[in-house]
Amino acid sequence: MRVVFFGTSPFAVPTLHALHASAHEVLAVVTQPDRPAGRGMQLAESAVKKAARALGYETILQPEKVRRKPFPEELAALAPDVLVVISFGQIIPQRVLDIPKYGGINVHASLLPRWRGAAPIHRAIMAGDAETGVATMQMEASLDTGPVFLETRTPLLPTDTTLALEPRLAEAGALLLIQTLDRLEREPQWQPTPQSEDGMTYAAMLTREDGFLDPTAESATQLANRVRALTPRPAGVIRLAGKEVKALEAIALPIEEPGIPGKIIAVTKEGIELATVEGILRLVTVQPPGKPAMAAAAYANGARLKPGDLAASP
Repeated sequence: MRVVFFGTSPFAVPTLHALHASAHEVLAVVTQPDRPAGRGMQLAESAVKKAARALGYETILQPEKVRRKPFPEELAALAPDVLVVISFGQIIPQRVLDIPKYGGINVHASLLPRWRGAAPIHRAIMAGDAETGVATMQMEASLDTGPVFLETRTPLLPTDTTLALEPRLAEAGALLLIQTLDRLEREPQWQPTPQSEDGMTYAAMLTREDGFLDPTAESATQLANRVRALTPRPAGVIRLAGKEVKALEAIALPIEEPGIPGKIIAVTKEGIELATVEGILRLVTVQPPGKPAMAAAAYANGARLKPGDLAASP
């Protein structure tokens, strides 16, 4: 297959490496333009651009908008058989998807139709799903609605954070993409399976408010899931006795009578224990503003937190 690869984030890098090592030919790599980043706001290359340069690709395209000229004409001139799109960051219009024979194939980090959208890994953990996975999908102009070629499933472990799960799914997606292209090459008549609308959920882009931990509104299990989903970024945030801290690690304790939701009920060597609407949330690792991550017990001692102090959403 003659492939044009579209990707931007680190999640896409294993798939680019897998394509490079395969029998398929990568004609060009398309990624987002360099953006200001860091304290100095210097222009920074995407993870995919860095990987593409390291692999020796010379044709690296960075259109501000793929729908605008001259990009569609540049793509058509490459005469690809297929577009491979993973964690790219722009909606690709149908007229661009129609350029290659096999259209666009997307590697999506969920078991479609569950968690269509921008943040499927975070939302699956946040919802407490028992399993997740990766799918290869025939792209349509609408968001993640296309028929599915292949999928692979994996248990979502109670200890999984986004930091731990994302690399597993990225590697699984890379393998699945190669399997999909190989089979399409062998069986050009192969048709993907249309998605059912049953069980469809939408994985909305994360906002700062998604990180707010409110023990007066959610259970300990829900809050612990939220912390895992938002680790390492943007991180769960809670106000302890008037000071805002990031919660980087937390566990739920299934205690039937936790006390008054929103109150610290204990400070132990294991962490800071908060009453919620159902169960107790133990904060294990926190990060105060402008400081490195630390054990919650050490932070509690330094901040002189005590039972009865308030724990609330920012």
